[in-house]
Amino acid sequence: MDLTFDLKGAPVQLSSYKGKVLAVEFLLTTCSHCQKASQAIEKVYKQLGPKGFQPIGIAINEGGDAAEYVQKFGLTFPVGSMHHKPVVDYMQHPSFLRLMMPQLAFVDRKFMVRAQYPGDDPFFAENEEQNIFKQVEGLLKEAPPAAPAPSSALPSKKKKTS
Repeated sequence: MDLTFDLKGAPVQLSSYKGKVLAVEFLLTTCSHCQKASQAIEKVYKQLGPKGFQPIGIAINEGGDAAEYVQKFGLTFPVGSMHHKPVVDYMQHPSFLRLMMPQLAFVDRKFMVRAQYPGDDPFFAENEEQNIFKQVEGLLKEAPPAAPAPSSALPSKKKKTS
């Protein structure tokens, strides 16, 4: 399932980052746990970004200013916004349960969600930055998707046998 979020007034599809290892943080700009997670993700991005890691922040609170959030916390990865409902559907979160923030999904190079953590998960409690680093590093070690074989418009020539 793909998501389209707003980034600086333009729609962006999450799938446009296919081929990179993603950490998608669904956040509330006013949430202290989200702010802490974003800062931990930023530190990991500085280390692993050159190797193919791309974090994405998506603010889901109404009236949350993503640009102000980026500036306030010195983030260098994109942070956009979108409505709450598509995020709940994407995360396959039961509608009867409270959505604990942040919600963090790790997506591999093949665009498959490989892990996800709600804000009340022990993943965030201790060694948050180290946990993020290990998760991303593990996905980066996996072989990238194979490039499609080049197709030839010319028919192959058969050797003549004499």
